Amino acid sequence: MNSVPIGGKLSWREFAQLASDTGFKGVDVMLDAALADGVRRTRGFLAELNLRPAFVSLPVEFRKDDAAFRATMPQLEDAASFSSAIGCPRMMTYIMSSTDTPKDELRRIYKARFIQIADVLARSHCRLGLEFLGPLPLRRRGRFEFIWKMNEMLEFAKECGSNVGLTLDAWHWHHAGATPADILAAGKQRIVVVHFDDSARLPPEQVRDNERLLPGEGVIDLTGFLSALRQIRYEDGLSIEVFGRGLKQLPPAQSAKMCLEAGRKALQAAGIVES
Repeated sequence: MNSVPIGGKLSWREFAQLASDTGFKGVDVMLDAALADGVRRTRGFLAELNLRPAFVSLPVEFRKDDAAFRATMPQLEDAASFSSAIGCPRMMTYIMSSTDTPKDELRRIYKARFIQIADVLARSHCRLGLEFLGPLPLRRRGRFEFIWKMNEMLEFAKECGSNVGLTLDAWHWHHAGATPADILAAGKQRIVVVHFDDSARLPPEQVRDNERLLPGEGVIDLTGFLSALRQIRYEDGLSIEVFGRGLKQLPPAQSAKMCLEAGRKALQAAGIVES
């Protein structure tokens, strides 16, 4: 279960309990709260609920200046060790697709920082997924366009470390013009986290990130998307990340149920689970 459609209304333990009660088999991990519980308690809690941990958000501020980056890096060692110990050796973050810094300059800065991050994660056998953001309005927000295509982000990830790959979101995959062939080319090792959702048929300049649809309600080729993931034998987290559609305004249990049902239908349509 993804925390986005729930709208931040629940504590970590309430969120995980709802995921289990609804019928989900995995859950995103709220790092600070889980860390406070510790490894033994968190492992026991997830086992009791029969849930697999999907991913942890990268706790490093890499988007600001060097001082901010250096100040948050010391948190990473403990977070990586904890994540690995609870059976969740996966972290993720997103990278904005436009910037006020020239692309080549920002690429050098980010590469140097992610190499350091990857080195720390590698000591705990953790992987990092970098999310590319495809919609045109996001690419026009800053003065300079940055990395927004799947194949370019994949190439950047490879330069950062053998344990760095992609956070693959069907929304961004679709609006970046990627295809199932791009998923096959990336392969299992470079797909770290997966989100799926749907989109209305809109002109590129009218695409808004907070207007996503549930799987099956739009035009994204989710059968091709999910089938490609199956072909590369992807086995980790797969969650519905829908901003908008009124899901956050619904009672959390109703939103969770809608997401689970839509996800199952999409998997059935792709022939991945039986009806």
